[in-house]
Amino acid sequence: MKKVGILMGSDGDLPVVQKAIDVLREMEIPFEAHVMSAHRTPEDAAAFAKGAMENGFGVLIGAAGMAAHLAGALAANTVLPVIGLPIHGGAMDGMDALLATVEMPWGIPVATVAIDGGTNAGLLAAEILALGDEALRGRLVARRAAEAQRVREKDAKLQAQLAEQVK
Repeated sequence: MKKVGILMGSDGDLPVVQKAIDVLREMEIPFEAHVMSAHRTPEDAAAFAKGAMENGFGVLIGAAGMAAHLAGALAANTVLPVIGLPIHGGAMDGMDALLATVEMPWGIPVATVAIDGGTNAGLLAAEILALGDEALRGRLVARRAAEAQRVREKDAKLQAQLAEQVK
């Protein structure tokens, strides 16, 4: 199975990135996580992206806040799918990161999830890899079914509470 590469611009991004890591572990997807900056260590980030395919990666996640150029810097150096994970913070509380991540020039796409959307970044990476992995696809389908069941159980609990109020 291909690995997911997770690069975060700062170790302070780990609480959000941890949600993606948790999903990857749940889905039994190998991954590596590193701190690399599009601005402070641009050569390192570019080298990682350029060698990602040869090093067994199938998807990259770039997590960064504020100027949030990491995902774009990765995408500029690989043809692998890159998922941008904007992190909250700064003067615009994450909107700057979201806009910096989603507004890529034509020809260098970055799939972008919500601000602090670590869980969805992990799930999107899994869905991309599942295109070529039937067992992984089955785990994703089972996860969705379990989530749906949890919602149904919450609705049943709500309905019971509302019925009690009428009595």
